[in-house]
Amino acid sequence: MNTFENSQQALAEQAYIVDFHITRASKLAYMRIQSWKMAATTPGVAKDFLKETETFLQQTFFSSVPNSYILSEEGYYFSNQSN
Repeated sequence: MNTFENSQQALAEQAYIVDFHITRASKLAYMRIQSWKMAATTPGVAKDFLKETETFLQQTFFSSVPNSYILSEEGYYFSNQSN
């Protein structure tokens, strides 16, 4: 019996999973943007909605994250790398 893992199959599975997650995330983002556009054009909802959206964007996209956190999340400190 072959004790070596088929790395090509494992890489293909990982690529499929990553592609699936990216596709799903982009569909969800598109649907959210469409709902934001619809809510922003509704007269009674627009003012409060725009305030909430601005607060949400400020808290998520414009928050400061240290470089060490990003490197840690990407696994930089856990892998052997040579320059």
